[in-house]
Amino acid sequence: MSGVEIRVVAAGEAEMRLDRWFRLHFPDLGHGRLQKLLRTGQVRVDGHRAKANARLEAGAEIRVPPLGEAPPPTSAGPKEKPLAEADIAFIRSLVLYRDDDVIALDKPPGLAVQGGTGTHRHIDGMLEGLRFDAEDAPRLVHRLDRDTSGVLLLGRSRAAASALGKVFRGREARKIYWAIVVGVPDPRQGRIDLAIAKLPGRAGEKMAVDLDDGQRAFTDFRVLESAGKRLAWVALWPQTGRTHQLRVHCAAIGCPILGDGKYGGQDAFIAGQGLSRKLHLHAREITIPHPTTGKPLIVRAPLPAHMRETWNFFGFDPDMTEDPFPELS
Repeated sequence: MSGVEIRVVAAGEAEMRLDRWFRLHFPDLGHGRLQKLLRTGQVRVDGHRAKANARLEAGAEIRVPPLGEAPPPTSAGPKEKPLAEADIAFIRSLVLYRDDDVIALDKPPGLAVQGGTGTHRHIDGMLEGLRFDAEDAPRLVHRLDRDTSGVLLLGRSRAAASALGKVFRGREARKIYWAIVVGVPDPRQGRIDLAIAKLPGRAGEKMAVDLDDGQRAFTDFRVLESAGKRLAWVALWPQTGRTHQLRVHCAAIGCPILGDGKYGGQDAFIAGQGLSRKLHLHAREITIPHPTTGKPLIVRAPLPAHMRETWNFFGFDPDMTEDPFPELS
């Protein structure tokens, strides 16, 4: 390229990271060289300096400086290993719903959504197995904690992922969680409105109620069944999407989620009942406007085995489909 070029971000590229946009359009441009171009201000978005992780908007103008010829590679580099057949079969076994735009998975507890230090097997690393007949692998549009099970949505194209991302950021997604909590909330229905902030210091992400400096977080809840005063099955509807919001909120009202030692300590466990010590938090149902038709799309996930055993132990109905918040719909 002999001179500066201005490129416009296409509608299907909305919400793409700037570095990924460059990898798509200029695959021979190395990561280190792109970082240098960004640091020196030679790459700009709508006339402004930008970082590699900046999210692009449709119609944005990207200044691309002269790149010249790509330097020859110094080595072949490692080839990406194809996804194992067992992983393909596994990830496909999780599919709850699929159409041309959306895939919904039933994420099992204990499986991370994305990789990190010491995490080598995760949903993000197996998305290629969900390509099916699409041009690209699907994309994540929201997250669930490693130990939380339930509905996880994916966009099957950049345009669908962008539309779904806006739904989640704009709080248009209706997310209903089921949980077993130790103790019974009083009152049995209401709203928890407590700001949350990340605790400083020690390694490991942990959040806490912080009324002064935290981000506002509120959760609607309703007790669906209870076993005396020892525990309750609750429906939770997070109206905001803060990290660990439901776990922090339940612990804050004195009813930690069963199995959540991180936020409830020993109070999050019941001795002598033969109950699983795993986290009892499940993303039961998500309702969204479909990215193409706009019609409501409702996806439900069945309880994982350890939670179904708890439901059966106390005589709760694990297949109940009644709307727990009809007055808020």
